[in-house]
Amino acid sequence: MSDILIDGLSPTEGDLHYLALVNYGAYTSFRVEDGGVRGLDLHLKRLDGHAVDLFGEPVGQERLRRLVRSALGERRDAWVRISLFSPEIWARTPEAVVCPKVMTLIAPPPPPLGTSMRIQVRTYEREEAHIKHTAIFGLIRARRLARQADFDDALFVDPDGKISEGTTWNIGLVRGDQVTWPQAPMLPGVTQALITQGLAEVGMRSETVPVSIDDLDRFDAAFLCNSATPACPITAIGQHRFAPSPDVIARLQAAWSAAVPQPV
Repeated sequence: MSDILIDGLSPTEGDLHYLALVNYGAYTSFRVEDGGVRGLDLHLKRLDGHAVDLFGEPVGQERLRRLVRSALGERRDAWVRISLFSPEIWARTPEAVVCPKVMTLIAPPPPPLGTSMRIQVRTYEREEAHIKHTAIFGLIRARRLARQADFDDALFVDPDGKISEGTTWNIGLVRGDQVTWPQAPMLPGVTQALITQGLAEVGMRSETVPVSIDDLDRFDAAFLCNSATPACPITAIGQHRFAPSPDVIARLQAAWSAAVPQPV
């Protein structure tokens, strides 16, 4: 079975030609563990909403499930990426209202982003930040420049220093038993939501408020999270350093683990 399918079939030359030339679409990605996915309903609901935002029509959550099941076949553990696109939309003809095509990619699960991360601060905001879209030039460029400067990754702030998100992850800041999520134009992550839902299980709580880069002294720890990395400690943001907090990371990972995997 092919690792890449489009609407459940092998890609056509026309589809691949379009995908090579036009970077307009949305996607989500997640890990399948023993046939289940933590937060699958959140992934599919968000992607279906993005379909309406970008193409004018929903794709349907049951259709998405069916295509993922078909792409997985007998595989019980995998990494899945679902992408939406439409060959009817081009730079000179962007006005089509259409149900998008669905591309599924099945791959081995990737490792976490890291076991600890040193983060460079960059002034940047993704276009249509609330959408998990396929225009990722700015993200790759930011991560590349950060690594050239001897950091591991990049954190985005606005011109006033207001924190939003990382390149492909959300950031959380911890003080005592409270997690603070920055309030800013950003993509609310599924892993972020799962951690928030599970915090009460580990004796923690959360808030979402504006956070400036100048506020870092208020916090004991920082971490990043995405679908491949439930909780990874951030040891430095720019010149600000955080002391190791393995107990905090363990509690955050336990909060994430409280979400029961949902069958595909």
